[in-house]
Amino acid sequence: MNIIAWIVLGLIAGAIAKAIYPGRQGGGILATMVLGIIGALIGGTIVTLLETGRLQFTAATLSIPGIIVAIIGAIIAIFLWSLLTNRASY
Repeated sequence: MNIIAWIVLGLIAGAIAKAIYPGRQGGGILATMVLGIIGALIGGTIVTLLETGRLQFTAATLSIPGIIVAIIGAIIAIFLWSLLTNRASY
């Protein structure tokens, strides 16, 4: 996947995940993009693990199922970030 597709996927997934997740996460457009890209990696890896039974780092693609997987991964990333920084998310 080329870099422009990663950026677009990151923006879409990160923005939707921030809108879905309760509380205020902060961060600007760059943080949202990075969050979405990390979410695509987390979601793609989880889907690959469930499909093949192997832990392999893969990313979601720029498609409807890929965006859904990236959103779920970004929500997981927001949750893990809030645990690491000990911020209340309400």
